[in-house]
Amino acid sequence: MTIFVLGIILFLGIHSVDIVAPAWRQRQVERMGEGTWKGIYSVFALVGFILLIWGYGIARNEGVVLYEPPVGLRHLSLLLMLFAFIALAVYAVPAGKLKAKLKHPMLVAVKLWAFAHLLANGDLASVLLFGTFLIWAVFDRISVKRRHVPTPAAGPVKWDIIAIVVAVVFYLLFLWRLHYWLIGVYPLPQLAG
Repeated sequence: MTIFVLGIILFLGIHSVDIVAPAWRQRQVERMGEGTWKGIYSVFALVGFILLIWGYGIARNEGVVLYEPPVGLRHLSLLLMLFAFIALAVYAVPAGKLKAKLKHPMLVAVKLWAFAHLLANGDLASVLLFGTFLIWAVFDRISVKRRHVPTPAAGPVKWDIIAIVVAVVFYLLFLWRLHYWLIGVYPLPQLAG
Protein backbone atom coordinates (compact mmCIF):
# COMPACT_ATOMS: atom_id res chain seq x y z
CA MET A 1 0.00 0.00 0.00
CA THR A 2 2.95 2.34 0.63
CA ILE A 3 4.05 2.29 -3.02
CA PHE A 4 0.47 2.93 -4.09
CA VAL A 5 -0.04 5.89 -1.74
CA LEU A 6 3.34 7.36 -2.75
CA GLY A 7 2.30 7.09 -6.40
CA ILE A 8 -0.98 8.89 -5.73
CA ILE A 9 0.83 11.63 -3.79
CA LEU A 10 3.44 12.16 -6.53
CA PHE A 11 1.01 12.00 -9.44
CA LEU A 12 -1.78 14.11 -8.01
CA GLY A 13 0.69 16.29 -6.09
CA ILE A 14 2.44 17.52 -9.23
CA HIS A 15 -0.94 17.94 -10.91
CA SER A 16 -2.08 20.05 -7.94
CA VAL A 17 0.59 22.75 -8.10
CA ASP A 18 -1.74 25.00 -10.11
CA ILE A 19 -4.50 24.39 -7.55
CA VAL A 20 -2.56 25.15 -4.37
CA ALA A 21 0.34 27.32 -5.53
CA PRO A 22 -0.21 28.93 -8.95
CA ALA A 23 2.01 31.92 -8.13
CA TRP A 24 4.86 29.63 -7.02
CA ARG A 25 4.48 27.62 -10.23
CA GLN A 26 4.67 30.80 -12.30
CA ARG A 27 7.83 31.91 -10.47
CA GLN A 28 9.44 28.52 -11.17
CA VAL A 29 8.55 28.74 -14.86
CA GLU A 30 10.05 32.23 -15.03
CA ARG A 31 13.17 31.15 -13.10
CA MET A 32 13.96 27.93 -14.96
CA GLY A 33 12.06 28.33 -18.23
CA GLU A 34 8.93 26.64 -19.52
CA GLY A 35 10.80 23.67 -21.03
CA THR A 36 12.70 22.82 -17.86
CA TRP A 37 9.57 23.17 -15.73
CA LYS A 38 7.63 20.88 -18.07
CA GLY A 39 10.49 18.37 -17.99
CA ILE A 40 10.55 18.27 -14.17
CA TYR A 41 6.74 18.15 -14.10
CA SER A 42 6.74 15.24 -16.56
CA VAL A 43 9.32 13.25 -14.60
CA PHE A 44 7.35 13.60 -11.35
CA ALA A 45 4.09 12.73 -13.13
CA LEU A 46 5.61 9.69 -14.86
CA VAL A 47 7.27 8.34 -11.71
CA GLY A 48 4.04 8.93 -9.78
CA PHE A 49 2.01 7.19 -12.48
CA ILE A 50 4.32 4.15 -12.53
CA LEU A 51 4.25 3.86 -8.73
CA LEU A 52 0.48 4.35 -8.73
CA ILE A 53 -0.11 1.55 -11.28
CA TRP A 54 2.40 -0.81 -9.68
CA GLY A 55 1.15 -0.09 -6.17
CA TYR A 56 -2.50 -0.39 -7.19
CA GLY A 57 -1.83 -3.83 -8.64
CA ILE A 58 -0.28 -4.93 -5.35
CA ALA A 59 -2.89 -3.24 -3.10
CA ARG A 60 -5.83 -4.56 -5.13
CA ASN A 61 -4.63 -8.11 -4.52
CA GLU A 62 -4.66 -7.57 -0.75
CA GLY A 63 -8.43 -8.02 -0.95
CA VAL A 64 -9.64 -5.58 1.71
CA VAL A 65 -13.33 -5.04 0.80
CA LEU A 66 -15.17 -2.03 2.21
CA TYR A 67 -18.48 -2.62 0.42
CA GLU A 68 -19.97 -4.90 -2.22
CA PRO A 69 -21.70 -2.82 -4.91
CA PRO A 70 -25.13 -3.98 -6.07
CA VAL A 71 -25.28 -5.23 -9.65
CA GLY A 72 -27.40 -2.24 -10.68
CA LEU A 73 -24.59 0.16 -9.78
CA ARG A 74 -22.22 -1.79 -12.00
CA HIS A 75 -24.62 -1.25 -14.91
CA LEU A 76 -24.82 2.46 -14.11
CA SER A 77 -21.03 2.52 -14.00
CA LEU A 78 -20.87 1.15 -17.54
CA LEU A 79 -23.21 3.89 -18.76
CA LEU A 80 -21.25 6.63 -16.99
CA MET A 81 -18.05 5.33 -18.57
CA LEU A 82 -19.51 5.87 -22.03
CA PHE A 83 -20.00 9.55 -21.13
CA ALA A 84 -16.48 9.66 -19.66
CA PHE A 85 -15.08 8.39 -22.96
CA ILE A 86 -17.08 11.01 -24.85
CA ALA A 87 -15.83 13.81 -22.57
CA LEU A 88 -12.24 12.60 -23.01
CA ALA A 89 -12.61 12.49 -26.79
CA VAL A 90 -14.18 15.97 -26.77
CA TYR A 91 -11.09 17.16 -24.88
CA ALA A 92 -8.76 15.52 -27.43
CA VAL A 93 -10.24 16.95 -30.64
CA PRO A 94 -10.57 20.59 -31.70
CA ALA A 95 -13.47 22.51 -30.23
CA GLY A 96 -17.00 21.73 -31.32
CA LYS A 97 -20.17 22.65 -29.50
CA LEU A 98 -19.62 20.07 -26.73
CA LYS A 99 -16.20 21.37 -25.70
CA ALA A 100 -17.69 24.81 -25.07
CA LYS A 101 -20.66 23.28 -23.17
CA LEU A 102 -18.48 21.03 -20.98
CA LYS A 103 -15.99 23.91 -20.42
CA HIS A 104 -13.26 21.60 -19.10
CA PRO A 105 -13.97 18.18 -20.65
CA MET A 106 -10.85 16.48 -19.23
CA LEU A 107 -12.01 17.23 -15.69
CA VAL A 108 -15.52 16.05 -16.58
CA ALA A 109 -14.01 12.80 -17.89
CA VAL A 110 -11.92 12.28 -14.74
CA LYS A 111 -14.91 12.93 -12.46
CA LEU A 112 -17.14 10.54 -14.42
CA TRP A 113 -14.39 7.88 -14.60
CA ALA A 114 -13.69 8.08 -10.87
CA PHE A 115 -17.35 8.16 -9.80
CA ALA A 116 -18.26 5.29 -12.12
CA HIS A 117 -15.46 3.15 -10.72
CA LEU A 118 -16.47 3.95 -7.13
CA LEU A 119 -19.94 2.65 -7.97
CA ALA A 120 -18.52 -0.63 -9.31
CA ASN A 121 -15.62 -1.29 -6.91
CA GLY A 122 -15.73 -1.50 -3.14
CA ASP A 123 -12.22 -2.69 -2.32
CA LEU A 124 -9.93 -0.41 -0.32
CA ALA A 125 -7.41 0.14 -3.12
CA SER A 126 -10.14 1.14 -5.58
CA VAL A 127 -11.87 3.45 -3.12
CA LEU A 128 -8.54 5.12 -2.39
CA LEU A 129 -7.60 5.45 -6.07
CA PHE A 130 -10.91 6.58 -7.49
CA GLY A 131 -11.90 8.58 -4.42
CA THR A 132 -8.71 10.65 -4.46
CA PHE A 133 -9.03 11.28 -8.20
CA LEU A 134 -12.65 12.37 -7.78
CA ILE A 135 -11.75 14.72 -4.94
CA TRP A 136 -8.79 16.08 -6.92
CA ALA A 137 -10.94 16.71 -10.01
CA VAL A 138 -13.59 18.55 -7.97
CA PHE A 139 -10.95 20.78 -6.36
CA ASP A 140 -9.23 21.35 -9.71
CA ARG A 141 -12.54 22.43 -11.27
CA ILE A 142 -13.11 24.89 -8.41
CA SER A 143 -9.56 26.17 -8.85
CA VAL A 144 -9.97 26.57 -12.61
CA LYS A 145 -13.10 28.63 -12.03
CA ARG A 146 -11.37 30.83 -9.42
CA ARG A 147 -8.34 31.33 -11.67
CA HIS A 148 -10.66 32.31 -14.54
CA VAL A 149 -9.09 29.81 -16.91
CA PRO A 150 -10.70 30.53 -20.27
CA THR A 151 -13.08 27.99 -21.73
CA PRO A 152 -12.90 27.14 -25.42
CA ALA A 153 -15.14 28.91 -27.89
CA ALA A 154 -17.65 26.75 -29.72
CA GLY A 155 -16.55 25.32 -33.02
CA PRO A 156 -18.14 23.29 -35.79
CA VAL A 157 -20.36 20.36 -34.78
CA LYS A 158 -18.27 18.01 -36.99
CA TRP A 159 -15.74 17.81 -34.13
CA ASP A 160 -18.48 16.66 -31.77
CA ILE A 161 -19.48 13.92 -34.20
CA ILE A 162 -15.86 12.83 -34.59
CA ALA A 163 -15.37 12.83 -30.81
CA ILE A 164 -18.50 10.74 -30.23
CA VAL A 165 -17.57 8.19 -32.91
CA VAL A 166 -14.00 7.86 -31.58
CA ALA A 167 -15.32 7.60 -28.00
CA VAL A 168 -17.82 4.87 -28.85
CA VAL A 169 -15.18 2.86 -30.75
CA PHE A 170 -12.71 3.06 -27.84
CA TYR A 171 -15.46 2.36 -25.32
CA LEU A 172 -16.44 -0.81 -27.17
CA LEU A 173 -12.77 -1.85 -27.47
CA PHE A 174 -12.36 -1.35 -23.71
CA LEU A 175 -15.44 -3.43 -23.00
CA TRP A 176 -14.32 -6.13 -25.39
CA ARG A 177 -10.65 -6.58 -24.40
CA LEU A 178 -8.60 -3.41 -23.74
CA HIS A 179 -9.67 -3.04 -20.10
CA TYR A 180 -8.62 -6.62 -19.45
CA TRP A 181 -5.33 -6.28 -21.31
CA LEU A 182 -4.41 -3.04 -19.52
CA ILE A 183 -5.97 -3.54 -16.07
CA GLY A 184 -6.49 -7.29 -15.78
CA VAL A 185 -10.24 -7.08 -15.16
CA TYR A 186 -13.14 -7.61 -17.56
CA PRO A 187 -15.75 -4.87 -17.12
CA LEU A 188 -18.26 -7.38 -18.50
CA PRO A 189 -17.43 -10.74 -16.88
CA GLN A 190 -19.46 -12.60 -19.49
CA LEU A 191 -16.78 -11.63 -22.06
CA ALA A 192 -14.07 -13.40 -20.03
CA GLY A 193 -14.75 -16.74 -21.71
